[in-house]
Amino acid sequence: MKAVALNLAIAAAAIAQPHHHHGHHHHAKRDNSPLEKREVYTKYVPATVTQYMLGNKEVTPEEAHAGLDKGLYMVVGESTPTFTPPPAPVATTSSKAAGIFLEVTTSTSTSSVPTTTPEPSTSTSTSTSTSTSTPEPEPTSESSYPVGGAKGIDADFPDGEIDCDQFPSDYGARPLDYLGLGGWSGLQFTPNFHSLKESFVSFIETGVTRPSRQTGFYSYACPVGYLKAQWPKAQGNTGQSVGGLYCNSKGKLQLTRGDVTKKLCIPGIPGITIKNKMGLGTSVCQTEYPGTENMVIPIDVKPGGSYPLANVASNNYYVWQGKSTTLQYYVNKKGVNAEKGCRWVCDEDPEGCGNWAPINIGVGQAESGETFLSIFPNQAVSKAVGNFNIDISGDNNGECYYHVGEGFSGSPDGCTTGIPEGGRVTITFSD
Repeated sequence: MKAVALNLAIAAAAIAQPHHHHGHHHHAKRDNSPLEKREVYTKYVPATVTQYMLGNKEVTPEEAHAGLDKGLYMVVGESTPTFTPPPAPVATTSSKAAGIFLEVTTSTSTSSVPTTTPEPSTSTSTSTSTSTSTPEPEPTSESSYPVGGAKGIDADFPDGEIDCDQFPSDYGARPLDYLGLGGWSGLQFTPNFHSLKESFVSFIETGVTRPSRQTGFYSYACPVGYLKAQWPKAQGNTGQSVGGLYCNSKGKLQLTRGDVTKKLCIPGIPGITIKNKMGLGTSVCQTEYPGTENMVIPIDVKPGGSYPLANVASNNYYVWQGKSTTLQYYVNKKGVNAEKGCRWVCDEDPEGCGNWAPINIGVGQAESGETFLSIFPNQAVSKAVGNFNIDISGDNNGECYYHVGEGFSGSPDGCTTGIPEGGRVTITFSD
């Protein structure tokens, strides 16, 4: 890979909008790079513009684009942010504040040029006409990645008994062989970390090949609709998230939240379903968080298929520096399956899938019990445009959709809708 001379951080800057809700979040770059560590600052706000920062200096979009094109700069990576939900949209209004789950962290991966979202056209297509005009395909063969019911999903993991080079598929975890990491979804080697009793991790090296019992944290995917249940109290001392089982100095896998649960996977909050009415499949990729923060946890969305989208009670899941977090998903274009698209760099369309997928979904349940569900453009790093329609329907309290040629309902920056506790909605993909 071409040497990177400078590290460009992208931060989100608020613009004047009503109902601002701020959540401060800091991340440092992944530690397997010779680049100097830089702290990145982000906010959660209802509407944003993109600001390019090199250290403490703001860089114009033109300078940023030129530097990226020449390989002088790199874009820092992905992260799941702290989320303070916006006020619930009102169903009777046509204009809504965009609820954007902004994300920024760092990475050694080369990135494409960030850009703003293309302006929507004057198309007048509606959710109803779009979803009824395309015949619904017959369900195809089952996804390669199981929806619940995986082997051993309810079994307790035998703490400290299994070798680190044995992937724990007998305990609910599902291997992601296509990543080349021995089935693991992410590897964080920590040679200076010697016990789960330590309070922080001072050095992290991200693994890129099958491990050979190096000490560190071995993260894993769960079946669709389930979430990873293991991560240590110790986190990166400069803000990195750390997740998964711990491979100790004896070459054995240890639970990292054994005092909370001995399960590897826990069910997400039910009530959100993805329904594919297209003739082609696509993929939805959850961020590997806490952990390497890559978008590699796959939902292989087949034509005619329905899949649960895991939701989480934000105040009862991973806490980053005292702040609750939400779940983040990347939506690839139609025709891009999970093995091609649920990875950082996507050979299928390098500037339009994987880390550069056109659309994100964010979801989290607030303390009130209401879930906030957002769809929005991945405009911090991608200029790609979604090539199918996305509609949210059901018990949600406001309109939220993306339509090809029209854009997002309410704002080019995306939309958010609220779902009452116990409510159910469907996210429909259609041509």
